[in-house]
Amino acid sequence: MKYKISLFLLLTAVLFSCQDQDEKRRAENAKEAKKKEAIFNNINKGWTFIDEPINEISESQLNSWTEWRDFMKEIGDKPRKTIGAFQKKSAAISKKAMALNNTIPTIFDQPAFRSRISILITKIRMLDLFIHLNKIPDDKVVFLVQEINKELISLERQMDKIVERAKVPKEEGEEDFLRMLDTARAIPNAVAPPQLDQNVPRVE
Repeated sequence: MKYKISLFLLLTAVLFSCQDQDEKRRAENAKEAKKKEAIFNNINKGWTFIDEPINEISESQLNSWTEWRDFMKEIGDKPRKTIGAFQKKSAAISKKAMALNNTIPTIFDQPAFRSRISILITKIRMLDLFIHLNKIPDDKVVFLVQEINKELISLERQMDKIVERAKVPKEEGEEDFLRMLDTARAIPNAVAPPQLDQNVPRVE
Protein backbone atom coordinates (compact mmCIF):
# COMPACT_ATOMS: atom_id res chain seq x y z
CA MET A 1 0.00 0.00 0.00
CA LYS A 2 2.80 2.37 0.94
CA TYR A 3 4.43 1.56 -2.40
CA LYS A 4 1.25 2.56 -4.28
CA ILE A 5 0.96 5.82 -2.35
CA SER A 6 4.61 6.66 -3.02
CA LEU A 7 4.17 5.89 -6.69
CA PHE A 8 1.04 8.05 -6.84
CA LEU A 9 2.81 10.96 -5.14
CA LEU A 10 5.77 10.60 -7.50
CA LEU A 11 3.54 10.61 -10.58
CA THR A 12 1.64 13.64 -9.25
CA ALA A 13 4.93 15.52 -8.67
CA VAL A 14 6.14 14.66 -12.19
CA LEU A 15 2.81 15.77 -13.67
CA PHE A 16 2.89 19.12 -11.85
CA SER A 17 6.54 19.59 -12.82
CA CYS A 18 5.72 18.99 -16.51
CA GLN A 19 2.79 21.42 -16.32
CA ASP A 20 5.03 24.01 -14.68
CA GLN A 21 7.67 23.61 -17.40
CA ASP A 22 5.00 23.91 -20.11
CA GLU A 23 3.73 27.13 -18.56
CA LYS A 24 7.26 28.53 -18.37
CA ARG A 25 7.88 27.54 -22.00
CA ARG A 26 4.63 29.18 -23.10
CA ALA A 27 5.51 32.33 -21.16
CA GLU A 28 8.99 32.44 -22.74
CA ASN A 29 7.52 31.88 -26.22
CA ALA A 30 4.99 34.66 -25.66
CA LYS A 31 7.76 36.98 -24.44
CA GLU A 32 9.94 36.14 -27.48
CA ALA A 33 7.01 36.67 -29.86
CA LYS A 34 6.29 40.06 -28.26
CA LYS A 35 9.95 41.04 -28.62
CA LYS A 36 10.00 40.02 -32.30
CA GLU A 37 6.81 41.97 -32.88
CA ALA A 38 8.36 45.09 -31.31
CA ILE A 39 11.46 44.70 -33.54
CA PHE A 40 9.28 44.27 -36.62
CA ASN A 41 7.14 47.31 -35.76
CA ASN A 42 10.22 49.49 -35.20
CA ILE A 43 11.81 48.45 -38.52
CA ASN A 44 8.50 48.72 -40.37
CA LYS A 45 8.01 52.25 -39.06
CA GLY A 46 11.59 53.37 -39.81
CA TRP A 47 11.91 51.72 -43.25
CA THR A 48 11.24 54.78 -45.39
CA PHE A 49 13.66 55.48 -48.22
CA ILE A 50 13.79 58.58 -50.39
CA ASP A 51 12.77 57.01 -53.69
CA GLU A 52 11.90 60.18 -55.59
CA PRO A 53 14.60 62.27 -57.35
CA ILE A 54 15.38 65.51 -55.51
CA ASN A 55 16.25 67.49 -58.66
CA GLU A 56 15.87 67.46 -62.45
CA ILE A 57 19.37 66.09 -62.97
CA SER A 58 18.81 62.96 -60.89
CA GLU A 59 15.37 62.58 -62.47
CA SER A 60 16.93 62.63 -65.95
CA GLN A 61 19.36 59.93 -64.84
CA LEU A 62 16.42 57.64 -64.13
CA ASN A 63 15.79 57.59 -67.88
CA SER A 64 19.39 57.08 -69.03
CA TRP A 65 21.10 55.13 -66.21
CA THR A 66 19.27 51.80 -66.09
CA GLU A 67 21.00 50.51 -62.94
CA TRP A 68 20.19 53.73 -61.05
CA ARG A 69 16.54 53.44 -62.10
CA ASP A 70 16.42 49.77 -60.98
CA PHE A 71 18.05 50.66 -57.67
CA MET A 72 15.63 53.50 -56.94
CA LYS A 73 12.69 51.27 -57.84
CA GLU A 74 13.97 48.55 -55.48
CA ILE A 75 14.27 50.86 -52.46
CA GLY A 76 10.86 52.37 -53.22
CA ASP A 77 9.11 49.01 -52.94
CA LYS A 78 8.53 48.59 -49.19
CA PRO A 79 8.22 45.01 -47.86
CA ARG A 80 5.27 43.92 -45.74
CA LYS A 81 4.15 41.51 -43.02
CA THR A 82 7.34 39.75 -41.84
CA ILE A 83 10.98 40.30 -40.90
CA GLY A 84 11.80 37.72 -43.56
CA ALA A 85 10.33 40.05 -46.19
CA PHE A 86 12.58 42.88 -44.97
CA GLN A 87 15.60 40.56 -45.06
CA LYS A 88 14.87 39.59 -48.68
CA LYS A 89 14.36 43.23 -49.64
CA SER A 90 17.62 44.25 -47.97
CA ALA A 91 19.53 41.59 -49.94
CA ALA A 92 17.89 42.76 -53.19
CA ILE A 93 18.77 46.42 -52.49
CA SER A 94 22.37 45.44 -51.75
CA LYS A 95 22.61 43.59 -55.06
CA LYS A 96 21.23 46.55 -57.03
CA ALA A 97 23.58 48.95 -55.21
CA MET A 98 26.62 46.85 -56.12
CA ALA A 99 25.62 47.07 -59.80
CA LEU A 100 25.82 50.90 -59.65
CA ASN A 101 29.58 50.81 -59.16
CA ASN A 102 30.13 49.00 -62.47
CA THR A 103 27.94 51.19 -64.68
CA ILE A 104 28.65 54.80 -63.71
CA PRO A 105 27.90 57.10 -66.69
CA THR A 106 30.97 58.80 -68.21
CA ILE A 107 29.95 62.27 -67.06
CA PHE A 108 29.90 61.10 -63.42
CA ASP A 109 32.94 58.85 -63.60
CA GLN A 110 35.01 61.01 -61.27
CA PRO A 111 36.81 60.21 -58.00
CA ALA A 112 34.45 62.30 -55.82
CA PHE A 113 31.37 60.63 -57.29
CA ARG A 114 32.86 57.13 -57.07
CA SER A 115 33.72 57.82 -53.43
CA ARG A 116 30.08 58.71 -52.66
CA ILE A 117 28.85 55.58 -54.45
CA SER A 118 31.27 53.49 -52.33
CA ILE A 119 30.00 55.06 -49.10
CA LEU A 120 26.39 54.39 -50.14
CA ILE A 121 27.18 50.74 -50.95
CA THR A 122 29.02 50.28 -47.64
CA LYS A 123 26.04 51.53 -45.62
CA ILE A 124 23.59 49.38 -47.60
CA ARG A 125 25.74 46.29 -47.02
CA MET A 126 25.89 47.10 -43.29
CA LEU A 127 22.08 47.31 -43.28
CA ASP A 128 21.92 43.91 -44.99
CA LEU A 129 24.33 42.45 -42.42
CA PHE A 130 22.47 43.76 -39.35
CA ILE A 131 19.02 42.72 -40.51
CA HIS A 132 20.24 39.13 -41.06
CA LEU A 133 21.65 38.71 -37.52
CA ASN A 134 19.89 36.28 -35.15
CA LYS A 135 19.31 39.12 -32.70
CA ILE A 136 18.42 42.00 -34.98
CA PRO A 137 19.56 45.42 -33.63
CA ASP A 138 16.46 47.21 -34.91
CA ASP A 139 17.65 50.66 -33.77
CA LYS A 140 20.81 50.26 -35.89
CA VAL A 141 18.74 49.13 -38.87
CA VAL A 142 16.52 52.23 -38.62
CA PHE A 143 19.59 54.47 -38.13
CA LEU A 144 21.21 53.01 -41.28
CA VAL A 145 18.05 53.64 -43.31
CA GLN A 146 18.34 57.32 -42.31
CA GLU A 147 22.06 57.34 -43.17
CA ILE A 148 21.36 55.80 -46.59
CA ASN A 149 18.80 58.54 -47.24
CA LYS A 150 21.45 61.18 -46.45
CA GLU A 151 23.88 59.50 -48.87
CA LEU A 152 21.22 59.41 -51.59
CA ILE A 153 20.58 63.14 -51.22
CA SER A 154 24.32 63.84 -51.21
CA LEU A 155 24.82 61.70 -54.33
CA GLU A 156 22.02 63.42 -56.24
CA ARG A 157 23.38 66.85 -55.30
CA GLN A 158 26.78 65.72 -56.56
CA MET A 159 25.13 64.77 -59.88
CA ASP A 160 23.68 68.26 -60.04
CA LYS A 161 27.06 69.93 -59.42
CA ILE A 162 28.85 67.82 -62.03
CA VAL A 163 26.26 68.53 -64.72
CA GLU A 164 26.19 72.26 -63.93
CA ARG A 165 30.00 72.39 -64.02
CA ALA A 166 30.01 70.62 -67.40
CA LYS A 167 27.73 73.34 -68.81
CA VAL A 168 30.27 76.09 -68.08
CA PRO A 169 32.27 76.72 -71.30
CA LYS A 170 36.00 76.15 -70.95
CA GLU A 171 38.37 78.96 -71.88
CA GLU A 172 40.61 78.58 -74.91
CA GLY A 173 43.64 76.43 -74.07
CA GLU A 174 42.17 75.24 -70.74
CA GLU A 175 41.75 71.66 -71.92
CA ASP A 176 45.37 71.55 -73.18
CA PHE A 177 46.55 72.92 -69.84
CA LEU A 178 44.57 70.32 -67.87
CA ARG A 179 45.92 67.56 -70.13
CA MET A 180 49.50 68.76 -69.52
CA LEU A 181 48.79 68.89 -65.79
CA ASP A 182 47.57 65.28 -65.79
CA THR A 183 50.65 64.20 -67.78
CA ALA A 184 52.98 65.96 -65.33
CA ARG A 185 51.28 64.16 -62.42
CA ALA A 186 51.80 60.82 -64.16
CA ILE A 187 55.59 61.31 -64.44
CA PRO A 188 57.33 60.11 -61.27
CA ASN A 189 59.42 62.66 -59.39
CA ALA A 190 63.01 62.94 -60.62
CA VAL A 191 65.54 61.24 -58.37
CA ALA A 192 67.30 63.85 -56.28
CA PRO A 193 71.15 63.82 -56.36
CA PRO A 194 72.70 62.08 -53.34
CA GLN A 195 73.47 64.38 -50.43
CA LEU A 196 77.15 64.69 -49.52
CA ASP A 197 78.09 63.77 -46.00
CA GLN A 198 79.78 66.82 -44.47
CA ASN A 199 81.87 64.62 -42.13
CA VAL A 200 83.58 62.73 -44.97
CA PRO A 201 86.74 64.49 -46.24
CA ARG A 202 86.54 65.52 -49.91
CA VAL A 203 89.31 65.39 -52.46
CA GLU A 204 89.54 68.76 -54.24
